[in-house]
Amino acid sequence: MTSRSARAKRVTSDAQVPPKGPVTKTRAPVTAVAPPDEAPARKPRAGRPPAAPLVAPTPEHLASVRGPLLDWYDRNRRDLPWRRTKDPYAIWLSEVMLQQTQVSTVIPYWERFLKRFPTARALASAPLDDVLAGWKGLGYYSRARNLHRAAQEVVARFGGALPSTAAALLELPGFGRYTAGAVASIAFGEEAPLVDGNVARVFARVFEVEGLPGDRQREATLWALAAALVKGKRPGDLNQALMEHGATTCRPENPLCLLCPVRTACVAFRKGRVDELPPAKVRATPKKLTLAVAVWPHAGTLLFARRADAGLFGGLWELPGAEIADDAPDTEARARIAAALGVEVKLEGALGAVKRQLTHRDLTLRLLRVSGARRPTSTPAFQELRWCTPADAASLGMSTAMQRALDAALTTGVLAGG
Repeated sequence: MTSRSARAKRVTSDAQVPPKGPVTKTRAPVTAVAPPDEAPARKPRAGRPPAAPLVAPTPEHLASVRGPLLDWYDRNRRDLPWRRTKDPYAIWLSEVMLQQTQVSTVIPYWERFLKRFPTARALASAPLDDVLAGWKGLGYYSRARNLHRAAQEVVARFGGALPSTAAALLELPGFGRYTAGAVASIAFGEEAPLVDGNVARVFARVFEVEGLPGDRQREATLWALAAALVKGKRPGDLNQALMEHGATTCRPENPLCLLCPVRTACVAFRKGRVDELPPAKVRATPKKLTLAVAVWPHAGTLLFARRADAGLFGGLWELPGAEIADDAPDTEARARIAAALGVEVKLEGALGAVKRQLTHRDLTLRLLRVSGARRPTSTPAFQELRWCTPADAASLGMSTAMQRALDAALTTGVLAGG
């Protein structure tokens, strides 16, 4: 697996920084890039019948894919730590971490996280701040929040043991069709289908599935193919073989068709359409986002704020910020900070800016040193305010982008006389 959004693409650093270099295996739900936290499987709207599959392969065609793919997987699968365990919790953790994040990035995080939170019960009983701190640097922090919430439900409803069916897993926070299918098949041997970015690409080529990512008929076809192919022995290995194949051989660019174990069964290969399928998804241009960030020193501490759970960097700690126009003057930035904190602040000076490239945003953090006659302790704009030393702040769940901002602020000597 590389990440599985390669299982299509996975993030390597802060909240939505795309991985650099070739993707070896990330997991992604059916669209080219998966949402960080999966929603429950959608039910067809009332009066709207489910989309009909575009293709219906014969049993012989399915068999010509299933057997050779499993044989190939037995010979070529990578030795990944989560493949050496049958612990459903550990497998679940790997699946969540691999969404939008490359395998090479995930391995040390997975090992550290398991050591820190070795069971669902240990995770459920940990403070959320500890969980977010353990996730720091992986990005898409809603995954960590959903993991925590799901672990608490697993303890409350199932005595600390994950349920063994995809249907039951779908009722837990953060479980969508992909994650439920992955955990149920790999950890419990259920014939549960899954589709991520790699599987979608393999199916598009092998079975000549047309359509753009997100198309209803295409999505229905991919899941129908996955459901048909997973039936039989070793469903978990079959699902992993599909993802492994898509990550390492049936790649988005420069696929290794001469090494493909199922090329004789591949319709796109036979018709010379491998480079056409699946069609490339047009990516939107990242939007610019600028935040005015308050650097407020007091007696060796700085003011930190916890963001609302929804939205960018949801639930994480930060030097309190407020959105401003890219060209807003410092006076306007000061006013926005004051409004967010609910107190008057005095602008002491600008401390520079930190820029980060996120998946969907070009982020600029403008650091402004401020002070005030009244130190805030709470405000509706944030879940919580806290005055912390830099050492104390290290234990808070903070995005990599904000950590860079904090480091930049500290290098200016802001606490020297604060």
